[in-house]
Amino acid sequence: MQPKGWHIAGTARDETKRDALAAAGITPVAWTGDAVAEALTTATDLLISVGPDEAGDPSLALCGDAIRQAAPNLTWAGYLSTTGVYGDHQGGWVDEDTALTPATVRGKRRVAAEAEWQAIPNLPLHIFRLAGIYGPGRGPFAKVRAGTARRIIKQGQVFSRIHVEDIARYLEASLNAPTPGEAYNLCDDDPAPPQDVIAHAADLLGLPCPPGIPYEEAEFTPMARSFYAESKRVSNQKAKDTFGIGLAYPTYKDGLAALLEQERA
Repeated sequence: MQPKGWHIAGTARDETKRDALAAAGITPVAWTGDAVAEALTTATDLLISVGPDEAGDPSLALCGDAIRQAAPNLTWAGYLSTTGVYGDHQGGWVDEDTALTPATVRGKRRVAAEAEWQAIPNLPLHIFRLAGIYGPGRGPFAKVRAGTARRIIKQGQVFSRIHVEDIARYLEASLNAPTPGEAYNLCDDDPAPPQDVIAHAADLLGLPCPPGIPYEEAEFTPMARSFYAESKRVSNQKAKDTFGIGLAYPTYKDGLAALLEQERA
């Protein structure tokens, strides 16, 4: 957005990260109530990417009153949520009209956070429910090269995912054509078993495919296990129809090929 004349400010807790924002031409804002409240007095658009924790939504806890005061002056607000709000559908399809029935603690916190943001009067809120995010520095290649990638096999398990560049493209489209009060799923066109993604990454690298491990025999962190508690295919049709744009990376194969090309450039 910067090359198009937008002035961007962003929060960070760590001073080193604020220095990095400044170096990128972004106005750094300390993660304090006073600093964020001051920034909100001149803001026209607000993007919230901070996830909830056991205490609730951190942004609203920090400066909820300032956000409520700024709400009528904003032309757009976006909240980045997760497709985890839909819960487990045993591989079936979900869309924005599907009931929110999360099966995990993280999903339940997101449903509560969405409701908190929706309850703010006069806030031009857009909710974006993101599938699993991948992109530069956030993909399977490093683990495949290191020999630490695992192909966990769980019968019927599928995930939806989204390249970070496609998230940015749809956020920009929404900023340019606000539709307050709506929720959108952001994901690609190819929900797939996670073991297929690892196998394809290995194939692109010309490395042996990691052996499959039955789900029942695999060891997980609590976070990793929570991902396998839900299986669903997520529809992105509403976002496509509303904003009139397709995906730069409609499948994980397109996205992984592009990431590898960027690495080798």
